[in-house]
Amino acid sequence: MSQLPRTAPTRRRRRVSAVVLALLGVLLAPAALPSAAASRSPAGPGAAAAVTTVAPGGTAALTGYAIRSTAEVTDSAAAVSTPGYATAGWHRAGSRSTVLAALVADGTHPDPFYSTDQQRIPRGDFTVPWWYRSDFTLPGTSERTSLDFSGVMSAADVYVNGRQVASAAEVAGVYTRHELDVTALVRAGTNTVAFRVRPNDPRKHLTLGWLDWLQPPPDANMGIVRDVLVRRRGPVSLHDAHVMTRLDLPSQAPASTPTTTHAPAELTVKARVRNDSQEAAAVTVTATVNGSGDSGNRIVLREDVTLRARETRTLIFTPDRYPQLRLEQPALWWPSGMGPQNLYGLDLTATVAGRASDSVHRQFGIREVKAPLNSAGARQYTINGRPLLIRGAGWSADELLRWDTTAAEDRIRAALDAGLNTLRLEGHIEPDEFFDLADRHGILTLPGWECCNKWEGDVNPTGTGEKWDAADRLTARASMAAEAARLRSHPSVLSFLIGSDFAPAPETEGDYLDALRAADWPTPVIPAASAVTTSLSGPSGLRMTGPYDWVPPSYWYDKREGGATGFNSETSAGPSVPTLDTLRRTLSPAELETLWKSPAAPQYHRSPSPTFNTLKLFNDALARRYGAPRGLGDYVAKAQLSQYESVRAQFEAYARNATDATDPSTGVIYWMFNSGWTSLHWQLVDRYLDQGGAYYGAKKANEPLHIQYSYDDRTVAVVNRRAAAVSGLTARVTLFNADGTPRYDRTVRGLQVGGDGARTTALTVPADVDGLDSTYLARLTLTDGEGREVSRNVYWLSTRPDVLDYDATDWYHTPTTGHGDLTGLNSLGRATVTATARTTHRAGSVSATTVTLRNTSSGNTPALLTEVRLVDGRDAPVLPVRWDDNQISLWPGESAVLTADYRTADVQGGAPGVRISGWNTPTTRVTPSGPTP
Repeated sequence: MSQLPRTAPTRRRRRVSAVVLALLGVLLAPAALPSAAASRSPAGPGAAAAVTTVAPGGTAALTGYAIRSTAEVTDSAAAVSTPGYATAGWHRAGSRSTVLAALVADGTHPDPFYSTDQQRIPRGDFTVPWWYRSDFTLPGTSERTSLDFSGVMSAADVYVNGRQVASAAEVAGVYTRHELDVTALVRAGTNTVAFRVRPNDPRKHLTLGWLDWLQPPPDANMGIVRDVLVRRRGPVSLHDAHVMTRLDLPSQAPASTPTTTHAPAELTVKARVRNDSQEAAAVTVTATVNGSGDSGNRIVLREDVTLRARETRTLIFTPDRYPQLRLEQPALWWPSGMGPQNLYGLDLTATVAGRASDSVHRQFGIREVKAPLNSAGARQYTINGRPLLIRGAGWSADELLRWDTTAAEDRIRAALDAGLNTLRLEGHIEPDEFFDLADRHGILTLPGWECCNKWEGDVNPTGTGEKWDAADRLTARASMAAEAARLRSHPSVLSFLIGSDFAPAPETEGDYLDALRAADWPTPVIPAASAVTTSLSGPSGLRMTGPYDWVPPSYWYDKREGGATGFNSETSAGPSVPTLDTLRRTLSPAELETLWKSPAAPQYHRSPSPTFNTLKLFNDALARRYGAPRGLGDYVAKAQLSQYESVRAQFEAYARNATDATDPSTGVIYWMFNSGWTSLHWQLVDRYLDQGGAYYGAKKANEPLHIQYSYDDRTVAVVNRRAAAVSGLTARVTLFNADGTPRYDRTVRGLQVGGDGARTTALTVPADVDGLDSTYLARLTLTDGEGREVSRNVYWLSTRPDVLDYDATDWYHTPTTGHGDLTGLNSLGRATVTATARTTHRAGSVSATTVTLRNTSSGNTPALLTEVRLVDGRDAPVLPVRWDDNQISLWPGESAVLTADYRTADVQGGAPGVRISGWNTPTTRVTPSGPTP
């Protein structure tokens, strides 16, 4: 994401030789960390630190740390890292924790997500190193013991039992991987590991920063944010275990049977086996591949090898030597909505003298991703031979990098519910559990390095990053090697973007590509998220034209700037004001007043960037198109209408143009899906997973079978994202004045549309319709051959168009010189919506509440954007929740049935209630019948 330039900081150097050792350690480290529990909330200062016990032949993550600023610790490093050292008065941190995350958890500092409380946290506390200290126990020392870790921010000196085992020059960079053999230092009983963690500055270190996404945390995320593992193994160890898959696809992939495998696959199993002892060893390596789904295949491979002392050898089990690695009917992995998420398992064991010396488990999927350039030069992704329009959004980690598996899964489920198939991670590459969840739920991921800070210090003239030295280049290569080895087996990983706003320098690009090849990287490598061409990788096939701030819905249909053509890697209409429930949890009463009364006022919860620190563009457009807000509630309601129409138009335009003969759209990444904190922009869901207009606009646009209106040429199209073609459809379009009077009505029968994103045009709405007001409504319905409504879409439109000044376009938006007139919505009559509701318990801990709505108004007045919210006994929203549909519009006599799924335990204070409101519907509440939680 682009950012305005700042003063360049002083260049920093490190010892090159030490970083070379770190790089070698990464390249020889195991391929992936095993999953661990979500971060634990630390206790207050002075509480007893958790102690990790590591069983023989086992691997365990350190369960937590005692942490303290070095400014408050006068004892030597040897003393701090010696078992029995007193840590009374130290803070407690979880197994993955930044300094600030621990200090917020124990109450030392206030919640940084409310109002401007983050400004109360003194930044000076984080300008010196902090100690992270943890104990682990071993029942004996007959096995080899090592520390295996990444995720140190920004660097650390490492000590074990009073001895230094690595320096900060070696342990540098949050993504680098380290395996430290501490066999000679550990003892039976209690052992201590201590990290002296250096401060982080994303301008100076190859770590991560927050750019213009949010107000950066005062500690700059210094800490240890991934598991530190204690491994115990015999004399021979296994490393870099993975499975390479090759799919023999037919020249024409099946169009209607995506879950049936017609393509054979070949598997190749690779691993390094290393003799860590001083004596030769005869080793038997057994590899077992366990089938997925209904296949039930179990393949057992075995190889005997004799290793010299300290020798490492790569073993490769190929289909030529092991024909059972040829699968005639493999169970393929598919993205959600295209087929099942079949996964296979690999288990490797190294046996010496009849005893298991080491074992590893890996999971993988069989799928093939291709992304050639189309005739217009854009990346066109296919998966398992089928076309794939990327409908994605940018993913944000938590601002304090706190990991919570349940919360991450809730967000992934929400992304899928909104119709997305891809999440882009620009830096902030999440831990293993995230990619495990993506594999299991079938959402694709686009990880890559971030822009504008140290990662682009050599190539981005508008960024803040310092220039690289030789040590930085080695750290970058080690980072690429570690992440490639960690991510390569996840079928959800679609590509890796080795650059963001700018491609890496040629020598760095070569380093990245070498590291990826060495890891047997299986999917396309993209040189940057922007439109660049490099000598090694060629054209990126992506573009980064924005916009990042408000533009009208019609903007997306024009094939220029950010409009629907090619692959736009980050783009949206910018601000996303959350629901009133969330705003009251986020802003103080005075800030809520400023939000609607002062359109040009700086907003702390928007961005630290001077380009984005106000909502002026959004607020000006809101007032001109919808009318000046009359209060906070009116402002929020108008914001939801605006965000719904903007987000819906963005995804609908890209879907419509995906099958164009010239300059088709191939992918769009909405910027962004979520925010790392409580935000007013760049989010489809807010911090609390509440769902407003932006979310439901995306959900509507991305329906599997969908009817939609085009702002540019007034065509009404049907888009089918299902695999199979559909026929016998009926499309109906009715235009209404704001008072509900119909002015145009047309029905088209016998429509058919192909599968996999195909579209068909049903009709074109006339340019002039007699008696149509300046503000009017369009109701689109699609019914199947049996008369059932399968898609409904309602637009609020104006006979006066929004006018864009493309000649004045800058990097973040295109100015609007004339605005549509939607003020007629303010004169909509009051609509009466009645409701009944019933709650039922489902299997496990899930409940469902079904709400039946009916517009019982007399006359013609529709109930526009009627929303149903599940609330607890305090009238607070029950979150997270999944509605099968919401924010719907009903005409008099029409009804709809909506169902919400949620965790029963998330309802506080007894049975859930239902709150119903809408643009022109007074708020009412209904108590569902049925059992209480």
